[in-house]
Amino acid sequence: MPDLLSVVLPLLNEESVILETYERLKKTMLGLAWDYEFIFVDDGSTDHSLSILEGLAQQDKQVKYISFSRNFGHQMAITAGCDFCNGQYVVIMDCDLQDPPELIPQLISKAEEGFDVVYAVRRKRQAETWFKKITACLFYRIFALFTNIQMPLDTGDFRLINRKVLLTLRGLKEKNRFMRGLVSWVGFKQTGILYDRESRKAGRTKFHFLKMMNFSLDGIFSFSTVPLKIASLLGLIITILSALMGIYYVGMKLFTNQLVHGWLSLLISILFIGGVQLIFLGIIGEYLGRIYDEVKQRPLYVISKKSNIGPQA
Repeated sequence: MPDLLSVVLPLLNEESVILETYERLKKTMLGLAWDYEFIFVDDGSTDHSLSILEGLAQQDKQVKYISFSRNFGHQMAITAGCDFCNGQYVVIMDCDLQDPPELIPQLISKAEEGFDVVYAVRRKRQAETWFKKITACLFYRIFALFTNIQMPLDTGDFRLINRKVLLTLRGLKEKNRFMRGLVSWVGFKQTGILYDRESRKAGRTKFHFLKMMNFSLDGIFSFSTVPLKIASLLGLIITILSALMGIYYVGMKLFTNQLVHGWLSLLISILFIGGVQLIFLGIIGEYLGRIYDEVKQRPLYVISKKSNIGPQA
């Protein structure tokens, strides 16, 4: 019996592209000697995405779907798909066709060489603004600087993992999830292949600036305490500078006849120190908020409906 390949596809309001995604996936899998399952995870869509998935699941039992009770986020959708897939290999890809299904045979080929994780590295990013390209480039390099996790540069969630990695990831139940970081954190033998990321076939991106900013902060705060160390270091530097300035002004008063003026500099110093304090109180708050989320022990997501989905294997 051929091995089973699971394809996990998180989606949000993708009614205009689901059918084309399914058709291209089907065509790709027909050329492989593998059994397969497509697991679509509807992250609280408000359009007709769910009804389209219901129709596909009725006509093709290899199509499975999970529908959340509300929007829990892209990373939770990936988590749910991984929780309920049954394959020896699992491909994670977006449903908007920016990740080409035709690349799956190359991912499998690399995995069969003995790699546990095969990630897709973006060689080109079509139809993306210069701002997004620059910020994405900066994020990966800041992440590498702040953490000791060797996450490959310029990769997304498009990748293949084997069952050993899948079962390891299932054991990680943290609430603020950064899946590509977790895959790098667990280790194992990993490699990448280059591809050109296509433009969206339809619809608009769901990752606006604030969402991307929160996503980036989740990645850094989930894997690094460097921001807290920066706070301590900056506090030490400001204390030393303040002490030196105090010594200077005392010397001016004792050993010269010059008057010490500087109400403006005093005001600027107070505002600067106050701003730094507020920034680092915010950083501490980010870590405390994550601890708060963890201790509540709420489920990662809530499923309102599913089809062709069996118990976790």
